[in-house]
Amino acid sequence: MTSIVPTLKIIAALLALAFSGCATTAHRTQPMKAPPAQPLRTVPRVDLARYMGDWRVIANIPYFAEKGCIDSIETYRLRADGKIDNIFTFRKKSFDAPQGQVRALARVHDTQTNAEWRITFFKVITAKYLILDLDPDYRWTVVGHPSRNYGWIMARDKTLPDATYAAILRRLTAQGYDPARFEKVPQLPAQLPPAR
Repeated sequence: MTSIVPTLKIIAALLALAFSGCATTAHRTQPMKAPPAQPLRTVPRVDLARYMGDWRVIANIPYFAEKGCIDSIETYRLRADGKIDNIFTFRKKSFDAPQGQVRALARVHDTQTNAEWRITFFKVITAKYLILDLDPDYRWTVVGHPSRNYGWIMARDKTLPDATYAAILRRLTAQGYDPARFEKVPQLPAQLPPAR
């Protein structure tokens, strides 16, 4: 069970995620240095029933709440009311560490594609969830956020072929992401960095 300190850290990070990209330009004193990026393009259609289940976090753009997390899994369960239970489980720094868990509730925002969701944490924090890339066999997926400061590459298995991973990064680059910001998340003890 997650202790209060990691839970508070996750709450703070989720607040940052929910409100990032929401600032108004009304009081901008400096001219913009670059034109705004084009909106992210989601996949044309997601079969929600096939999308449900466990997804291993293969890589992400590290941010406060997930720093040091390993063995990370996003689990989605479709409810009878059409909403989606979202359960994030993880360990901190060691595969021997106790498993922590954060629960959230998602709803499909774009019902034409099912590729844009809103996820609510602790009943008050809502963040956008965009499915940007998806394997035809639902073996891997890529989730983004309009700010491009957050991103996740996930798979059904604990590993993803190098060629598949590289192709995903190329497509993310075409969407305006900086691929260098993505870092692998250890899913196996052999993937941990050497101890210092």
